Amino acid sequence: MTSVRLSIELEKKLDTLANKKSMSRSAVIKEAIIQYLKTEAMHEQPYALGESLFGKYSSGNPVNSATYKNRLRSKLKSKHQPKPEI
Repeated sequence: MTSVRLSIELEKKLDTLANKKSMSRSAVIKEAIIQYLKTEAMHEQPYALGESLFGKYSSGNPVNSATYKNRLRSKLKSKHQPKPEI
């Protein structure tokens, strides 16, 4: 069993909704939690959303993945090096 503390204002709103739906407070809270969990489950992590696409397409050059980190490191270094004054 779990108990929850509610503000007086929230408790009044809960009572109003429970009466309107002819449900108990507990039933309204359970329904709300179930809906919340369904909504949260739909918001997958970014990796999970793209997981089926990762590695699906290839450039045809197997060296690309092996040298990617080095090429990226080199690009970042050159980007952050001070530019020579003319």
